[in-house]
Amino acid sequence: MWNFDEAIDREGTNCIKYDLREDSFGRKDIIPMWVADMDFKTPEFIVSALKDRLDHQIYGYTYRPKEYYNSIIGWHEKRHNWKIEKGWISFTPGVVPALNICTLAFTKPGDSIIVQPPVYFPFFSAVESHGRKLIYNQLVQSENGWSMDFDSLEKSVAGNARMIIISNPHNPIGRSWSASELTRLAEICIKNKIIILSDEIHCDLVLPGFRHTPVASLSKEIADNTITCIAPSKTFNLAGLSTSSVIIPNPELKKAYSEIIENLHIGNGNIFGAVASIAAYTNGHEWLDSLLDYIKGNIDYTIEYFRKMIPEIIPVAPEATYMIWLDCKQLCMNEKELMEFFVHSAGVEMNEGSTFGPGGKGYMRMNVALTRKTLTRALKQIEIAVSKIR
Repeated sequence: MWNFDEAIDREGTNCIKYDLREDSFGRKDIIPMWVADMDFKTPEFIVSALKDRLDHQIYGYTYRPKEYYNSIIGWHEKRHNWKIEKGWISFTPGVVPALNICTLAFTKPGDSIIVQPPVYFPFFSAVESHGRKLIYNQLVQSENGWSMDFDSLEKSVAGNARMIIISNPHNPIGRSWSASELTRLAEICIKNKIIILSDEIHCDLVLPGFRHTPVASLSKEIADNTITCIAPSKTFNLAGLSTSSVIIPNPELKKAYSEIIENLHIGNGNIFGAVASIAAYTNGHEWLDSLLDYIKGNIDYTIEYFRKMIPEIIPVAPEATYMIWLDCKQLCMNEKELMEFFVHSAGVEMNEGSTFGPGGKGYMRMNVALTRKTLTRALKQIEIAVSKIR
């Protein structure tokens, strides 16, 4: 029903992913596989809803109607078995702004905030830009894959640690954390009075065979200690509409969050973001199922291609997201050399791993949410480039 093989020309749309290639990487003729948005069309049921609102031709002050909240509640109950109440839902213009707002709302200068690198790098600035101390609870890698280091976490919470920011599912590793892992983390945090700030923006992009567990769904006690960030932006390619939500079951925490939103006067959002969010969460189930099948096909194809044709690069098979974490250490290059190799030798843009913090050196993050034809071309270019340095 939906054609994810259709190539869409995104140039000339002020698109960060395509129109800033030359400014960011020094070349325009490269395949962008870095910034986390997709090259697939936003589904027609969202576009149609936006067109209908656009046709009204007046775009004055508005509020979010009950359909906005009901669509979020219905979506998360059906897909993730999480029963959200309307009173828990707050607005944010994006998940990254929410991380910063929560830092201001729930901590004070000098407090420590824990993160689990390698992880999405705006976590770091959300802490350090506001005079808070960054503590690393680094993920550990074993023959069984990547996991949280609970022993290290228990040591990290000593002192003035006030909050932990987690990525669930994890970006860039691609782990969909299990209920038992999240429960253990939550128990440590509750015992030590550490607020959990859970970035769950990729929650809908859990691949077939895995499931997403919202931290706040585990128990009432855990929910009262958890702030959850969600959005339709990654799922439906709506990042440019700046509409996300923060779920806060604890009324005292919600009040503190709301005070920052009100003081900054950023709570109104925009008309079209609300319209798109309602349409996405109301009508998006079948489309998302088809998207996940296509992304899973791209991931399987990529992993097999590296295994057969480019064994020097070892992909970490993701459980969620459309990114693949590539172990490039066998190429024996430092961070700068890796970037130059992929950009100038392979003609492919990706995120260099050290930007995700400790544990990221020697890795690259690859976005495979693009057509299979383009993906095949990118992998072939990498194969040729690697063959020249064997």
